[in-house]
Amino acid sequence: MKIFAWSPIRELMKNSGAEMVAKDAVDELISYLEKKAKEITNLALEFSRHAQRKKLTEADMQMAFSQLK
Repeated sequence: MKIFAWSPIRELMKNSGAEMVAKDAVDELISYLEKKAKEITNLALEFSRHAQRKKLTEADMQMAFSQLK
């Protein structure tokens, strides 16, 4: 099941300069984005659990982003 909607991702790619975008190219980007979103969320959850919180916060996400750089 895809989480990201196909049309907005295609539009993003076109707005980034791609004149024509193949369906499989959009599907590939969606798969990558979903994989990365899960990875970042899992890392952020580690930070929230370490802080003994159930709620995932913006700060947790920012710390996860900084770990991936």
